[in-house]
Amino acid sequence: MTDEAGPWLVVGLGNPGREYAGNRHNVGFMVADLLAGRVGARFGRHKRAVAEVAEGRLGFGGPKLVLAKPLTYMNLSGGPVAALSQFYKVPPAQVIAVHDELDIGFGQVRIKCGGGEGGHNGLRSMSKSLGTKDYVRVRFGVGRPPGRQDPADYVLSDFGAAERKELDFLVDRAADVVESVIHKGVEPTQNLYHGG
Repeated sequence: MTDEAGPWLVVGLGNPGREYAGNRHNVGFMVADLLAGRVGARFGRHKRAVAEVAEGRLGFGGPKLVLAKPLTYMNLSGGPVAALSQFYKVPPAQVIAVHDELDIGFGQVRIKCGGGEGGHNGLRSMSKSLGTKDYVRVRFGVGRPPGRQDPADYVLSDFGAAERKELDFLVDRAADVVESVIHKGVEPTQNLYHGG
């Protein structure tokens, strides 16, 4: 069971480095940055994990929020996540991974708990390091690559011009989804957001 008073670990998945900042694969970092701004927290290097971390509270007297951006590359994200989960004593049920999702159209945000990783290397690494798949995923749809473009190249390219016009709104929506999961739970959040 989740413990509203206990800390939540929200992991934005992405790749470190300026050259990756605008990539589809880095949308998790974008959402983490926005959430940090909302709670008035700043990211700093964690002493026990290869990650940048920002800590705050969701609302006055609300649950503690630990926002994390692993500084390993995507396929090694699990190590820092497991280290932070142990350090802050966060159970997997209160770990939320925010990530890009090829199987969902651009403009859609979906929530699920557990299940497969859909070929996503960041999720695969997290599941292996946490020893379970039973954590929450906030899936940010980026859609499938056009034509025969390799999916790996597609997620490592920047959002297109038309997509960038909507990106701020969608990152904001994904941050709302994270907050809703923490305050209301997974199922009520699915009911709220899966309609549109």
